[in-house]
Formats: sequence, C-alpha cells, structure tokens
Amino acid sequence: MSRRQQIEDRLRDAFAPERLEVVDDSESHRGHSGYPEGGESHFNVAIRAPQFKEMNRLARHRAIHAALGPQLMAEIHALAIDVSA
Repeated sequence: MSRRQQIEDRLRDAFAPERLEVVDDSESHRGHSGYPEGGESHFNVAIRAPQFKEMNRLARHRAIHAALGPQLMAEIHALAIDVSA
C-alpha cells in the first residue's frame, strides 16, 4: 500500500472527515534534500472535520501526526497540512 493511501486511510479512520485530499507532491521536490528515488516523501493534506473545531492550530497538527503514527511520520520528509473544522 502506498504512503499516500496509508495517510488517507488513517486520517479517515481517525476523523471521519467531511473533506480529505491527500496529494503526493514529491515529484516537485526532485533533486532537493529529503527526496528519495521513487518519491512518496512530500505530501499535502487538506482535511476538514468537526473534531478540529475546539482545537487550536498546534493541537490540530498534533492530532493529525498522532493519527498517522510515529512510524509513518518518520517515513515522510515533509507534510503540509491545511486543516479546518
């Protein structure tokens, strides 16, 4: 299973979002630090879920990182997050 699919599955399971978009942006970072051959290292996530309503920005990002888990987070070089309630 691809990392993009793992990210999507884990975020859907954790938050049942109203909106979720996971984009592998690795190719646009080819030649930069942290780019492994084959990609799957740089991701953009846009997520909207009611659980985020009472959280500040830092808490939202921490919740997303926790949902992804330490092993998957260690495999990702960059994760851009656009989160809303």
